Amino acid sequence: MSAKARILIPTLVVILLTDILTKRWALAALSGGERIDLFGGLVPLTLAFNKGAAFSIHFGDASRWIFLALTVVALWVLAALYRAAQPGDRLRIWAVSLIMAGALGNLVDRVRWNRGVVDFIGPIDLGFMLWPVFNVADMAITCGGVLLVISLWQEGREEKATARSPSAAPESQ
Repeated sequence: MSAKARILIPTLVVILLTDILTKRWALAALSGGERIDLFGGLVPLTLAFNKGAAFSIHFGDASRWIFLALTVVALWVLAALYRAAQPGDRLRIWAVSLIMAGALGNLVDRVRWNRGVVDFIGPIDLGFMLWPVFNVADMAITCGGVLLVISLWQEGREEKATARSPSAAPESQ
């Protein structure tokens, strides 16, 4: 197994299984409108179905199919990023693996029914706003997205540093 696959495969398996199992638990434990408060009420668990995307962005009745198609396209782009990543670029591989795992987790819900993606963590009161309800897949996508931005930023800085270094400048004769 390649160094890249040693990151991708376990990440996909662990995140996808955790997402599916926690959503299954949420459906069983919270479906009657129950709310469970964790950490003294800091993190409420409330069942919600999101037919749209992040922050409940949606396109009416067509949302399920639009986001299903967008997820497939995103997975294709992520697979290309994964293939292009160098084996030593562990940050990029982790980032892509997390985003892919989260996208697959939410894709499972979109494929299996039209109720929407199962969300159950939140809403969290930040004092100035309520953070929307989310799930394990959303956490993986968010963490992976942050890591991908950091990875791309580092790559850009390295390219600029290489371009500015005296050894990279053309020699004058």
